[in-house]
Amino acid sequence: MSLSDRLYRLFENWVDPFQPRDDYQPPNRLLAFVWYYVRQTKWAFAALLVYGFLNALVEASMFTFVGWIVDIMTVAEASGARAGGWPAVVAGHGDVLLFMVLVVAVGRALVITFGALVEEQVIVPGFFTLMRWQSHKYVIAQSLSFFQNDLAGRIAQKVQQGGQAAGDMMISLLQIIWFIAVYAVTTLGLLAALDIRLGSVVALWILSFALIAWHFIPRIRARGRQVAEAGSVLSGRMVDGYANIAVVKLHGREAGEEDFVKSAARNMHRDLQKFTRELTGVRMTLSSVSGLIIALIGWLSVDLWLKGEITSGQVAFTLALTLRLNMLLARLMGNLNGFFRSIGTVQNTMELVARPLEMTDAPDAMPLAFKQGRIEFSHVEFGYGREETVIRDLSLAVEPGERVGLVGPSGAGKSTLVHLLLRFFDVESGRILFDGQDIAKVTQDSLRAQFSMVQQDTGLFHRSVRDNIAHGRAGASVEEIVAAAKKAHAHGFIETLEDARGRRGYDALVGERGIKLSGGQRQRIAIARVFLRNAPVLILDEATSQLDSEIEAAIQENLFQLMEGKTVIAIAHRLSTIAAMDRLVVINGGRIAEEGTHDQLLARKGLYAALWERQSGGFIGESLVS
Repeated sequence: MSLSDRLYRLFENWVDPFQPRDDYQPPNRLLAFVWYYVRQTKWAFAALLVYGFLNALVEASMFTFVGWIVDIMTVAEASGARAGGWPAVVAGHGDVLLFMVLVVAVGRALVITFGALVEEQVIVPGFFTLMRWQSHKYVIAQSLSFFQNDLAGRIAQKVQQGGQAAGDMMISLLQIIWFIAVYAVTTLGLLAALDIRLGSVVALWILSFALIAWHFIPRIRARGRQVAEAGSVLSGRMVDGYANIAVVKLHGREAGEEDFVKSAARNMHRDLQKFTRELTGVRMTLSSVSGLIIALIGWLSVDLWLKGEITSGQVAFTLALTLRLNMLLARLMGNLNGFFRSIGTVQNTMELVARPLEMTDAPDAMPLAFKQGRIEFSHVEFGYGREETVIRDLSLAVEPGERVGLVGPSGAGKSTLVHLLLRFFDVESGRILFDGQDIAKVTQDSLRAQFSMVQQDTGLFHRSVRDNIAHGRAGASVEEIVAAAKKAHAHGFIETLEDARGRRGYDALVGERGIKLSGGQRQRIAIARVFLRNAPVLILDEATSQLDSEIEAAIQENLFQLMEGKTVIAIAHRLSTIAAMDRLVVINGGRIAEEGTHDQLLARKGLYAALWERQSGGFIGESLVS
């Protein structure tokens, strides 16, 4: 390993962005929110603070050196040492010249190198990643409704941009604003030491700048926040359209989608104009004040020279310091655009990331102790927090190993009941027991570990087929993955897959949400995932709705094998797929309307019989159900 690699590695190891924490929830106040992450890397930012201080001193000293050099040249010319060349100048001022060379050629390089290493090797990769990872770690623990009520692209953008915005804000604060503050104070001290009148003018300049900032900063901060929010809305709408591009093109809605995105773009454009108006206003005000101050300092320094109170070198030193300070203040105002945009982005991220978790484990929650797999709903009521109740005083017991089918019209509450069982939502009244344990008092992970589920809306990741199936059970071998795919009748088509980069079979990527596969293929991969997971409770929510009859019949046989010894809850609108269950529970209006076997419910001639008659319609007969 080379010396440079060792140096890089030394700084890169300062921060471990993936260091586990006990609590990932940040505060929801801006300064506290930023400090929550900054304090985990406080030594890196302290080093940046030291760098800003040293860099400002070096910068100020270089302009002091200009004055020294002018005075040395003036003395050399007056004394005749100029004719003696460098030997004469070095003999009279060698120590001063050596000091200046060391500061400019060595000290300045070391200071800038140190600052670059801290910023580029520590803060950019370490802090940026730390904040993004911890924000994601917290957001992914949010409830299902959190994600249902927002755009995925908007959430992702806020998590992604928050880390960079906070890092950029801190770098601007410590490397630019802090640097300029130290330089301004140093300039004030140096000129005050030279002449109190010069120092007073610089003090007036700094005070004027502070008043201008006090007036404009709150306005710029508010506008920056609006721009950040408008940007996240625009990004969310774009991603929403991209993710559903097939639907957009199917309905010829490119123009409508364009208008939908354009309205968000117009809002962002309007907010950006308001933001930049404030920036232009502050820059115009500062430039006007700075111009007057520079002219005053120039006149005063020449006046003092004419009176013999300061030397030519000191005039050069004063004007150089003043012009440099003016350039830095202008640079500061130029950087305010990015600085306040970063503040707005951090505030926008904070509103999302610092939101309290809606679903949490009870403080004394214990892992669920699986016994037999008995499930009981006891007087459950639920309505998504609205006045209209979806589930009404529902009580239902599912015995270990029993196969229960949930039947009913759309919106009756079947899927809601399953979501409550999985504790995606908490019941508003009553309770749900799993093997006699209240699911609200056990850990969510241990509860959900007992379930396998296949849904009508199959959730696939833009990853390989292997990764999608293995999502059902971490650490599964290739042989186990293939065996599960064969049981789901998916192995045949998987072997024929090839993605755009030439990856084949189980290595092929399936596209966002499995868009490269047909609905039946996606569902078979989801069923393979369930075979691999092999959890004690199986939930089927329209599990075979996307399959053709031949494939469905083949998979049904394997599903019935998978059901052996498991507690099963199946939801289906196509009643023929669940007619052979041990018991059918008909739900209507959030209540149990009927329950019994297929034959018992047909004989009762109630709601189930009416649904069956409507579906059978001559193409499905009761003889098919056994």
